[in-house]
Amino acid sequence: MTNNPKLHIPQPAARPGEVPDFSYLDLSDAGAVFRPPTNARAAEIENLALEMVRVLDDDHVAQGPWNPDLDKDTLLEALRLMVLTRVYDDRMQRVQRQGKITFYMQALGEEAVSIGQGLAFEPGDMLFPAYRNQGLYIMRETGLVEMMCQCLSNSRDMCKGRQMPIFYQNKKKNLFTISGNLATQYPQAVGWAMGSAIKGEDHIAASWVGDGSTAEADFHYALTFAAVYNAPVVLNVINNQWAISTFQGFAGGERRPFAARGLGLGIPGIRVDGNDLLAVYATTRWAADRARQGGGPTLIELVTYRGGAHSTSDDPTRYRPKDEWEAFPLGDPVNRLKQHLIKLGHWSDEQQTKLEEELRNTVNEAWKEAVSFGTLTEPPFLDVELMFEDVFAEMPEHLKLQRNKLLDLRGEKS
Repeated sequence: MTNNPKLHIPQPAARPGEVPDFSYLDLSDAGAVFRPPTNARAAEIENLALEMVRVLDDDHVAQGPWNPDLDKDTLLEALRLMVLTRVYDDRMQRVQRQGKITFYMQALGEEAVSIGQGLAFEPGDMLFPAYRNQGLYIMRETGLVEMMCQCLSNSRDMCKGRQMPIFYQNKKKNLFTISGNLATQYPQAVGWAMGSAIKGEDHIAASWVGDGSTAEADFHYALTFAAVYNAPVVLNVINNQWAISTFQGFAGGERRPFAARGLGLGIPGIRVDGNDLLAVYATTRWAADRARQGGGPTLIELVTYRGGAHSTSDDPTRYRPKDEWEAFPLGDPVNRLKQHLIKLGHWSDEQQTKLEEELRNTVNEAWKEAVSFGTLTEPPFLDVELMFEDVFAEMPEHLKLQRNKLLDLRGEKS
């Protein structure tokens, strides 16, 4: 007598109308995970991919060997950047709902990922972000007005109208453009890192994908190349529990942590509390130092929660409990850093309220300036002749003919 195999269909722990349930999430105590030297072999530190590096405890006190001992000014600047990211997101989400931009994606609940990791890299390091990494662009001084103009696709759009809103880029600050094709930035980052090593530079690369994107082929290609060629790259998986409306179990999160995906290739993995800025910074700096010293790639899984919708095209109340974010056991990253600073005597609730108001005014002023360069319905508009540029070093004849027809229609001469 034989048993028939049964197909397994992953299911989230709770659906709309049910009580949020995060019992599936394995947590470690703050300060409990050992911090190995950066030259440790992957086989010696497999536990890092299975446990969870945490620094801030439930009382917002830093604990254990991963505590990076960041100074007061750095912590305050990190808090400011996280709050600015959230305030910027809130404004842009509202202007999309008002019909002033076509699309938007918030990083609500994930601010510590971009800011904590961004602090750990050097200015010469090349970053290949995913959407919800707007904090990286903000902290590398892309400019709120420039970012807003990109979302407006107006006459000052950095992408000249060729990208969806929020697909920013900043070549001068080593920030690659965001892509809507999932996981493409992973092999790009590995290739850039390989090139840096070939040239004998000490710059490294980093890239980000969501948990769902780990099921993409590009994710696995990138890990293979990174492992084989010992590329100086930090590869990050933002496990925010949901890939649009699909629970992270569909990408294999039920079986083993995403941080363990590289172990079979000899790539060390680190699973970290993605809402703990201190832990995020410490693990990323460890991986960056390792890469810069010739230790090769590291795969980091940042366990966090997507507090808002996947995008302005999504309604999360249709697939998860409405109050699920409030029940997430790792809390709100902004509040946790704020409470840590209060605990240290460096901050107060009154200062937090003042900071939020100041940053709202900053964002509001930036918006006023951004719309002066045009909106979806009001001039100045992008010049349509731009569509013929930036593809060929010398424009081919068929494009010259098309451009001339356009100019004739506009009553202009070529």
